[in-house]
Amino acid sequence: MANSPEAPAGSMAEGPTSHTQNQGIGRRIGALSDLQIAQLLRPVDPDRVGSDGKGFAHMEAWDIRRYLIRIFGFGGHDTDLLESSLIAETSIPNHQKIGKNGQPYGNPYEAWTVIYRVAVRLSVKVDGVELGHWHGIATGDATNQPSRADAHDLALKTADSQALKRAATNLGDQFGLSLYNKGRLAPVVQAALPYWKAPKEAEFKDEKVEAEPDVAAARQEAAEAAPAGQEPEAQTQAAPAAPKPPSEYLAKLLRQVSDCWKSNNVLIFNQIREDGDRHGALDEEFTDKRGAVTTLRKILDDRIAEIQQQAAQGDATEGQAA
Repeated sequence: MANSPEAPAGSMAEGPTSHTQNQGIGRRIGALSDLQIAQLLRPVDPDRVGSDGKGFAHMEAWDIRRYLIRIFGFGGHDTDLLESSLIAETSIPNHQKIGKNGQPYGNPYEAWTVIYRVAVRLSVKVDGVELGHWHGIATGDATNQPSRADAHDLALKTADSQALKRAATNLGDQFGLSLYNKGRLAPVVQAALPYWKAPKEAEFKDEKVEAEPDVAAARQEAAEAAPAGQEPEAQTQAAPAAPKPPSEYLAKLLRQVSDCWKSNNVLIFNQIREDGDRHGALDEEFTDKRGAVTTLRKILDDRIAEIQQQAAQGDATEGQAA
């Protein structure tokens, strides 16, 4: 009888499971690591979000590219040009620029306006194995350019950048997905259930279908370091000290905590803790709106402990039911 081939030394006979997937050295080839998952599930940094000419929240194409490299590594993604079509090319002879006072200025010139349509495919690889690919399509224009060549160059590059950005939104909040939710920064993905144990239904609320809280109220919750319905701690009888506002960077981290407050993903809060520690804001004392002096470390410790306690209670309930 022929001998059956043996599995290579160190391999698992049963293959990766939901408990071993992405766990340190047990991560299977082609699967995202814990660090990659944690980064993808973080809310987008407010400093990465700007406003376009129409007042809509947007992210720059170069920023999308650097995060593709940062998360998936050099050579970890490919972009393929699927279509590049010239939609229109027009020119206006003897055109003059118009100043803010409504008066023309400068020498007349032939003004070129060009419009392109571009479709691209974005492919992402992990360990050389394709994780997935997505397409994006967009139009780009260049108006009243004095050079015909510059008009084509600018319109084509604009369409290409917009198409890439639209394809990249399939990778989640770090690539601008949450901005489609009325420009909000709060994460809309929240969890990637194939990579870890699914949250209990009572612990997980999809902000896309539930009524979202007012942004100002959510930020107030974070500043007060307590979720809605929690009683404030007893205050000392001593006269409160003069309020000490948080520094600019700490205020940014507190907004991130506020946006993620209802998330049960401990990795997100640990990542915010690392950012605070790296920038010296973790133990910076500030006065919240209740007049209590607190720190970002205390806020994060309390929230993480609460999430872990809820998870333990849920496991105990499951055990009793079993």
